[in-house]
Amino acid sequence: MRNGRGDRITIALMLGVPALLVLGLVWLPALVTVVLSFTRWDGIGGWDTIEWTGVQNYVDAFTIYPPFQPALSNNLIWLVVLFTVPTVLGMFLAVLLDREMRGGAVYQSIFYMPVVLSLALIGFIWQLIYSRDQGLLNSFLAFAADAPPVDWFGDPDLNLYAVLVAAGWRHTGYIMLLYLAGLKAVDPSLREAAAIDGAGPVRTFTHVVFPALLPINLVVVVVTVIDALRAFDIVWVINRGRNGLELISALVTSNVIGEASRVGFGSALAVIMLLISVVFIVVYVATMLRGARR
Repeated sequence: MRNGRGDRITIALMLGVPALLVLGLVWLPALVTVVLSFTRWDGIGGWDTIEWTGVQNYVDAFTIYPPFQPALSNNLIWLVVLFTVPTVLGMFLAVLLDREMRGGAVYQSIFYMPVVLSLALIGFIWQLIYSRDQGLLNSFLAFAADAPPVDWFGDPDLNLYAVLVAAGWRHTGYIMLLYLAGLKAVDPSLREAAAIDGAGPVRTFTHVVFPALLPINLVVVVVTVIDALRAFDIVWVINRGRNGLELISALVTSNVIGEASRVGFGSALAVIMLLISVVFIVVYVATMLRGARR
């Protein structure tokens, strides 16, 4: 069937407008950020005020910028914790809810509720829980064990893990939803065949169902990496990413729009964060394309 002129215009608009938005709001700013990462600029004045410095911003980030190494380490800890605790817990909850248990829809809503909240709002909520003087957690510890109050967000040895509990609370519901959708799409005949062969529930999941969830597993990897790298809102709300809560995303913001106004240096930090995420995304795309060829 040949498309008429009106159909061609409609298709062009449906494809062209989103493409222009992506180019204008994602790729163009990303390209400008890469260019600015090789400059020294305070964001004031025209292009003639930009000083080209080559890779000096990258060298400075790794050598003479003290917050960068703790931020890189904290991002790595953030990534490992999200993989090992909320991701596993979310998968476990998805397996339970996939068994058509009574009240499953209610439990899904309860676990998914934090996902619809922004990380900034979650930060405010957990500030009420972790507050040193009037927080719910310290009040419970004082009542149950007569323990002294703990400064959960003020102690640099504790605050990163306290924040990770809050971030993991949200991440668990998201992972649960992804795996639940993947489990619903698994061919029931695979489980029936495993049951006929005498495989128990655990063996069926590990040897049959889990390998069938490869596309979902790859999505979970990418989502978790991106969440670990862009975790900005919650630490910025708590203490602007300082005193033990340094993250690369917070350093980018503090350099670009902070008092220092070092746009070039902040852009270099943003490019480093982009390169880290691109590695995982490239692996994801390559694996998906390899699977599609098979």
